[in-house]
Amino acid sequence: MPGPKLDPSSSPRALLGAELRHRREGAGLSQDELGQPLFVSGSFIGQLESGTRRMQLDQAQKMDEILKADGFFVRNCAALKKSKYPNHFAEAAEAELLAKTIKQYAPQLIPGLLQTEAYARAVFWAYQPTATEDVIEELLSARLERAQLLSDPTTPFVRVVLDEAVLRRRVGGTAVMSEALRHVAKLARERRIIVQVLPDSAGAHAAMSGLVKLMSFSAAPTLAYFEVLGSGRLEDDPATVARCVLSYDLAAASALSPEASLALIESMAEDYAHETQQP
Repeated sequence: MPGPKLDPSSSPRALLGAELRHRREGAGLSQDELGQPLFVSGSFIGQLESGTRRMQLDQAQKMDEILKADGFFVRNCAALKKSKYPNHFAEAAEAELLAKTIKQYAPQLIPGLLQTEAYARAVFWAYQPTATEDVIEELLSARLERAQLLSDPTTPFVRVVLDEAVLRRRVGGTAVMSEALRHVAKLARERRIIVQVLPDSAGAHAAMSGLVKLMSFSAAPTLAYFEVLGSGRLEDDPATVARCVLSYDLAAASALSPEASLALIESMAEDYAHETQQP
């Protein structure tokens, strides 16, 4: 399945994807045929061509061999390693830029796209308490740049389910939490995102195993992203993605309505603000 076509000058991924499509078609191979010797699906090849997936070095070596590319893919694959994001998240962040729809269940923290500067800074210091200021600032800059994705008034469509624990975990203190929750509420009030809160009273639910993030595209298969401590994985296996979609949908079904969720978020923001003002 062909993916969305990108401007080859826009990124190294787009360049490699355009060149891969050009050379594959020139060799008279279908996506499925090219995928077979790499032990990947035709849809995976399509994702490489569209830029929704990042080409790995071993794949680049095989591409050069099959397509007689004289080392082109290996040479340019190195450019893909230069990312402002942590290695385990870089591919997901790149796919996020192309997504038409992003759905996420967040069990512990406000999702990165929705974080304020102060909240994000507190998260990074918690993750890396001995890091230098320069390292934290670099991570912070990348996260705030990601948030610009929401500057478009309609795309991507973003729907988030926040566990109630996210609202109660005092990341950065009461002032930071008040600002952070008000920011989420503002995005919801402006109809830029849809947010729901999964209350503690919901008890056991389908997404308890952790973060679930789903990204869908106009002409490519849906991707699921999982994250654990210091590691993450982007998954396109249809059965796995379908299980993630079901987990997200069931969590959303158990959550408060968007209206009730917004009221709770704004109420807690006010509570945090009141605590901040206490002597």
